[in-house]
Amino acid sequence: MVGNVITALTSNGMIAPSYWVDPKTGNDYLLTVQYPENIIHNFADLRAVPLRGTHSQHATQLDTVSSITHINSPTEVDHYQLRRVMDVYVSPAGEDISGVLSRVEHIIHDLTLPEGVRVVVRGSAQAMRTSFSAFGFGLILSTVLVYLVLVAQFQSFIDPLLILLAVPTGLTGVLLTLFLTGTTLNVMSLMGVVMMVGIVVSNSILIVEFTNRLRREGRTVREAVSLACRVRLRPVLMTSLATLIGLIPMALKLGTGAEAYAPLARAIIGGLAVSVVLTVFIVPAAYYMVHRGEQSAAAA
Repeated sequence: MVGNVITALTSNGMIAPSYWVDPKTGNDYLLTVQYPENIIHNFADLRAVPLRGTHSQHATQLDTVSSITHINSPTEVDHYQLRRVMDVYVSPAGEDISGVLSRVEHIIHDLTLPEGVRVVVRGSAQAMRTSFSAFGFGLILSTVLVYLVLVAQFQSFIDPLLILLAVPTGLTGVLLTLFLTGTTLNVMSLMGVVMMVGIVVSNSILIVEFTNRLRREGRTVREAVSLACRVRLRPVLMTSLATLIGLIPMALKLGTGAEAYAPLARAIIGGLAVSVVLTVFIVPAAYYMVHRGEQSAAAA
């Protein structure tokens, strides 16, 4: 019965599709059966739709086996993961997705939902959360891998930790710069964070590696730290300033398409600027505090 009604209202293409293959060209064509257009005008025409059973010889009309009434129903029924859903689309204009998402979640939290109903936020917000989680894991993994490589190179577990002290200062600079420039924490700025970590770690390596070399030459810890900072300050400033100056046009959105990469440039500039200023003080001071006991023990 349902097949007859569907065929009368639309066609049997979804319930009993068939194909015909052209023997000359080999092209296949979908064949469907449907009533002539505009043959169903009202309920009387619908009630008169003929029905024929599988083993029936005579047809009967739809109104003899059913009762047709008006009801309110959606014109479209959508499903997601086998569940019926009602999609509410939000298109922010001039607002960042993170801010909109937090306000939407606040509204959802205050709602009293009927039994069996739940609200799920999908779309760009879901993709943003997935990207943030992936980048967070990638940042932690990259830091751990850098530490393990430094352990193998320096043959010490302490010196790599001193080198990585530049990373928290860089992250502080990133957050401060993004806040002051009104830039959101997005995928591009997270990419900038990963790049910034590699740059600031290389600056710390210059100081710690040269300090160890001076100590092997016979200098005291205090002398080695002081001299290493003075000698390595110039190459650290040269490489850092070259990077900062090169990223300024991108951070200012100068040029076609630069606005997409502005968060990346601002994250690197903020993290690198703050890290350069603090690294030349924090890393040497921490090195001296950790290794000054070794000199006293050797003298004793």
